[in-house]
Amino acid sequence: MSAFVKNRRRYNKETIMSAASDYLEDAVLDHVLGNTTYTPAGTLYLGLWTADDGLESGTVTSEVSGGSYVRQTITFDAAASGSSDSAATVTFTAATANWGTITHVAVMDALTAGNVLFHGAVTTSKTIESGDTFQVSAGNLTISLA
Repeated sequence: MSAFVKNRRRYNKETIMSAASDYLEDAVLDHVLGNTTYTPAGTLYLGLWTADDGLESGTVTSEVSGGSYVRQTITFDAAASGSSDSAATVTFTAATANWGTITHVAVMDALTAGNVLFHGAVTTSKTIESGDTFQVSAGNLTISLA
């Protein structure tokens, strides 16, 4: 996935998310097939997880919490050839407590609670301890339907 900043060192990784949640799959199918209208969220958020504990179904329990953690806004470039890349660098506030080992990320439709839209495992799991910062560099998070 991107870059992780740990004790001021940067680790560049890339993640490709091709898993849409059940919620998004149903919403898009219903929209395209004319059953209902899907209204996208005005703002998208990136969340961090320590396990894939139901991201597909939207029943999530392993999102990081405490230690100054808060989901961060994320934007994407226009889609081309079935995929879209993160448009700008996303930097999480420095952890004020240990967040654990980040294994997954998810694009969400709300700052708190809300729905999982896309999710995926990070390329390399990374332990975030107090004082560390997790960062996704522009272009290093790709969502693909191809």
